[in-house]
Amino acid sequence: MFPSNHQFSGQPRALAVVETTTTSIQVDLNEASLVSRDEVQNGGFSEAKSIMESSEKLQDDLRTLGMKIKQHEDSLKLLRNQKNKLDDTILDMQVKLGKYHSSSLPVVNKDESHLQSEHETTEQILRHEKSAAGILCQLKAHHGSQASHLTLTKDVLGVVATLGKVDDENLSRIFSEYLGVQTMLAVVCNTFEGVKALETFNQDGCIDKTSGLHGLAASIGRSLDGRFIVICLENLRPYAGDFVAEDRQRRLDLLKPRLPNGECPPGFLGFAVNMINVDSSNLSFVTASGEGLRETLFYNLFSHLQVYQTRAEMFRALPCISEGAVSLDGGMIRSNGVFSLGSREEVDVRFPKTSTMLEELESYSETEKQMIEMRWQKEKLEEDIKRELALLNTAKFNFERKKQDFVKFLAQSSTYATQFQAGRR
Repeated sequence: MFPSNHQFSGQPRALAVVETTTTSIQVDLNEASLVSRDEVQNGGFSEAKSIMESSEKLQDDLRTLGMKIKQHEDSLKLLRNQKNKLDDTILDMQVKLGKYHSSSLPVVNKDESHLQSEHETTEQILRHEKSAAGILCQLKAHHGSQASHLTLTKDVLGVVATLGKVDDENLSRIFSEYLGVQTMLAVVCNTFEGVKALETFNQDGCIDKTSGLHGLAASIGRSLDGRFIVICLENLRPYAGDFVAEDRQRRLDLLKPRLPNGECPPGFLGFAVNMINVDSSNLSFVTASGEGLRETLFYNLFSHLQVYQTRAEMFRALPCISEGAVSLDGGMIRSNGVFSLGSREEVDVRFPKTSTMLEELESYSETEKQMIEMRWQKEKLEEDIKRELALLNTAKFNFERKKQDFVKFLAQSSTYATQFQAGRR
């Protein structure tokens, strides 16, 4: 700013004004000082003393304003973090309450006779009588729990369609359509040894029709036609992140999509992988490496697939969609740039609907009250953020104005110092 030979202070100090969100400003008192200690002590000039006092006052003012800027920035950061947490909580509550239900379906329906049940899902699988899933379901229907103890099937966990449930009929339809009937009928095994047991080959490399699942089909008068999908859990790459805290279903703590303004896209309901409910009988299942069905099977089937209320909201959220999305009115994005258009396909094998217990009504009502309270807190936080932002902008404006005053003061002091030194000669 000014030559270092213009010094007033005997002990130069650096005034570090806190880093703001837009700029970092530092005033170096080594450069600000204009008259040396010797000149003040030896000359005793009142003008030099006045300059030093004015300089210190301006520096103190800048330091105080810098501290205010830092305080307001810290407050804003805290308020925005609190608001983001509230947004996440409200969104989770919306999913829990079934806010994603279409207008034709109530949140809680006491008459569930028209909804997809486990029995109906099994019946749908059995209609595919020449499929691996159909043959396994037939085996279970005839032999019950004994079927799981057979060497051939003891490593089989089940069929994809039977290993998860959903809260809403629309979700059942759209998830089943997204996966397709072949995946819905896929057989799920725990280990690769179980996969190998389902199909063996003779010395010529041809399928041995007398053993494995083919032999089982022949024993009950069925034939296994075409290819069938088998999913081996131990060979899948599992989800490696955190889980939602204190959640019995062990849902995945996935980072929710955010618009540039920090808000969740309107209509976003959640991730498909977390909208699948795992039966209590399967919640305790883990692979040899300790992973459950959600972080292995369903994470590999759905990954970060997002779910939206409507197709229009889904399309508006395109910048936030990285691995596909579906909407309750039939919209579907397979992956970035890949859209499924046309009429909806009615897949004849669907996930069953989670049974709604009447005693859960009070819990739903309480959650509704909590969500109303959360929204009020969010509105209050938004007002606090606006007020804090206004205070920050005022502090920045005052800082810039004070900085300009200080720069003018330095220029005037420099002129005086030059004249003083010239007079000394």
